[in-house]
Amino acid sequence: MELSEIIPHIEVLIFASEKPLTSLDIVELINNSFGFLEERISLDQVETAVEGIREKYSAEFYPFEVRESGGGWQFLTKKDYHKTIAQLNGDKFLKRLSNAALETLAIIGYKQPITKGEIEAIRGVNSDYSIQKLLEKELILISGRNEQLPGKPLVYATSKTFMDYFGINSAADLPKIKEVLAEQIVEGTIIRPEDFTDTQIANAMAELPTDEELIEGDVSDLKVNEEGELIITELNESSDDSNENADDESNNLSNDVEDENNPQ
Repeated sequence: MELSEIIPHIEVLIFASEKPLTSLDIVELINNSFGFLEERISLDQVETAVEGIREKYSAEFYPFEVRESGGGWQFLTKKDYHKTIAQLNGDKFLKRLSNAALETLAIIGYKQPITKGEIEAIRGVNSDYSIQKLLEKELILISGRNEQLPGKPLVYATSKTFMDYFGINSAADLPKIKEVLAEQIVEGTIIRPEDFTDTQIANAMAELPTDEELIEGDVSDLKVNEEGELIITELNESSDDSNENADDESNNLSNDVEDENNPQ
């Protein structure tokens, strides 16, 4: 069959399916529907056709698109229309997981397969309720038992519903921990005179030399006096004052020594 003949059949299969369809599912379904044909379609043909379908629905003209989510291909509305759909689905659409459930789900997502005891060791609290709620929502499943631990406890992992819920195709698509932490790094704040509403402070900041203007021996220091006002102290002036005081003390000391040596 030509690709132009295959594409409409792939579109209706993805559209009518209640669950995500993989490319292999589509190959089997189409070959079964055209069982009388001697020439069966291949996986390469289906993947090429799906790519053409994705490109077609990526145009702005369509409010939905074909995406690989939840382990297979689906027709999904584009994010620009989510608020409109929320009006149709009401509270069901806006329903959220609790913080405890999200925390438990994140641990399972990154550490799967994992036992309840291991989850609680990480969280530091009992997780029975959160795990039960996640099982009810079919976001996680029991994938087996840990044969190495005493009592052979149940092992939990994420489900295809979890991938579909978060719009990913597999657990490998979850953001890396390093990427998440990198987004939380707070950069230093650059202070500019125009950032201050206090005219005195703004003027004081404006008088400070820039990096290009700074030269050795000509540096200013910002201080706050007892009244809470910002003042600028010239370090070179301070050092000159210190030197003058030191010279005065030295002269006074010399005079005292001379007086001792030449008593009247």
